[in-house]
Amino acid sequence: MSEFRNLLGDTIDRLLADHATKETVQNAEEGVWPKKLWSALEENGITRLMASEAQGGAGGTWGDALVILRAQGRYAAPVPLAETMVAAWLLSEAGLDVPDGPLTLLTDVTLSPDGTLNGTASRVPWGHNAALGVALVSGADGKFTVVSASLAGIAVVQEENIAREPRDTITFENHPVTSAPCELTEGLETWGALMRSGLMAGGLDYLLTQSVEYANDRKQFGKPIGKFQAVQQQLAILATQAAAAGAIAGHACERVSETDDPGFEVAVAKTRIDEAVNISTSIAHQVHGAIGFTYEHGLHLVTRRLWSWRAEYGSGRSWAARLGRQAIERGADTLWADVTAR
Repeated sequence: MSEFRNLLGDTIDRLLADHATKETVQNAEEGVWPKKLWSALEENGITRLMASEAQGGAGGTWGDALVILRAQGRYAAPVPLAETMVAAWLLSEAGLDVPDGPLTLLTDVTLSPDGTLNGTASRVPWGHNAALGVALVSGADGKFTVVSASLAGIAVVQEENIAREPRDTITFENHPVTSAPCELTEGLETWGALMRSGLMAGGLDYLLTQSVEYANDRKQFGKPIGKFQAVQQQLAILATQAAAAGAIAGHACERVSETDDPGFEVAVAKTRIDEAVNISTSIAHQVHGAIGFTYEHGLHLVTRRLWSWRAEYGSGRSWAARLGRQAIERGADTLWADVTAR
């Protein structure tokens, strides 16, 4: 890992350890905005990591962003940090201004010929907290336009996912926006799936650490349950799943800027990490027993997010179907060459 990423990792771990405590997460689930956490992230330039230097950012890559995404996933930090980083990156790609404050991502909207935004954006992360919504709209020519929409004065229907993170509904009707074309070849579902993959990889890191710690502390029949072979076998499986998720998320984040087909890398990552979440959350809760489901324990704060994130921006099954369609379209003779070339 580069010196910059080491420094970035140390910084985000320190900030989240101080400000993204279990109490902070639980309070956020009751609707309390974690002001100190967000202020600390902005003051240290974390939210603008992927914005260009011309836009006041660090010009960070997706590989750099993964350091932040995994940390947010580990701590279950209850703010739109991931969404703000990606939104700032999209704005920078189109040469649009990147404002301060929380940003969010919009799907299911269209850009009319007169330049206004229409449609109902559902499951908008932290929509009622965000100052600006960013969409990536495909035109008739297949090229993408980045749309910057102020959310001031917009009616927002506040809703939640099962992790009690805000997932709001916002309806736009001839809403004036700022927009500009960009050179991206994939839509928001792809970049959102990559974002969620990074978060889930971090969440799985937490599950492994927490489960091993608990297995070493919890005693049954006079010794830690981690000494029993059956538990050790399950922890070994959990460790391999967490390692696989981290590896594939890292590969995807490094490759998306180097390949003409970033959708392939993201599809593989989202599909594999979806499987890892299914296996790992089951093992973690089995190791913890009933205590893992209690509200006082921290395990469910991460597992509920993992279950929510795996369904967003395309499930693993839908991404696997995309890979299957691509393989069929290319033909059996090219399958081995396509796989080994990557």
